[in-house]
Amino acid sequence: MSMLLPSELSILLVEPSDTQRKIISNSLNQEGINNIQTAKTLDEALTIIDRHHPDLVASAMHFEDGTALDLLKQLKGNDEYQDIQFMLVSSECRREHLEAYRQSGVVSILPKPFSSEHLGKALNATIDLLSNDELDLNHFDVHNLRVLLVDDSMMARNIIKRTINNLGLRLVTEASDGAEAIELMKSNMFDLVITDYNMPSVDGLALTQFIRNDSQQSHIPILMVSSEANETHLSNVSHAGVNALCDKPFEPQLVKQLLYQLLDE
Repeated sequence: MSMLLPSELSILLVEPSDTQRKIISNSLNQEGINNIQTAKTLDEALTIIDRHHPDLVASAMHFEDGTALDLLKQLKGNDEYQDIQFMLVSSECRREHLEAYRQSGVVSILPKPFSSEHLGKALNATIDLLSNDELDLNHFDVHNLRVLLVDDSMMARNIIKRTINNLGLRLVTEASDGAEAIELMKSNMFDLVITDYNMPSVDGLALTQFIRNDSQQSHIPILMVSSEANETHLSNVSHAGVNALCDKPFEPQLVKQLLYQLLDE
């Protein structure tokens, strides 16, 4: 197992406000992080990233030359930048405004102002994604477990796949929606299904109902990843037979705990 220390992280802080840059830099210093570069605009950020790949980009939401989502899409669309993690730091708390970020694979969404506890959790999630810390299961060799990963966002699939690869789960089959997952399940056996809730055509609820009621693999553990806050939806999902739920963006340590529970029971 190779585990990074916070002091080894290199961070690019993208923030248009001089005051906020100082505040956030000081908070990072207090967490033991001194390798910090800063940028005021997206253009400046991309120039720095091109020259030196940071481990983590911590970005505000709005800039004179675009939004954090524009930057995130540039990073996720470039194979060279796949290893760079992305954290949003924003005073925006309306769920619908944050949804696109949740779906596109941010490692964390930090509120402004944030506490040292918020920051510590976000940095730990980043370190978990950059480290290899394999599951040690009693009943299985983790390398042999077959995972079906279902999400209509390729970015979200990439970040989930990366998280579970680091936990030692390497046999991952991807499906872009519930309909494709159902077809795959008709001709392949899996040990675990990780599925998004919100998907076009066949969503996570319908996929769960198919698995539990109509498939040859009705006892397979299902981990659902959802950015849904709607209690009714979540209650429906639990009744349908989902074994565990976690939020987007999910924390690798939480995923690890859930997988231990699901696979070692």
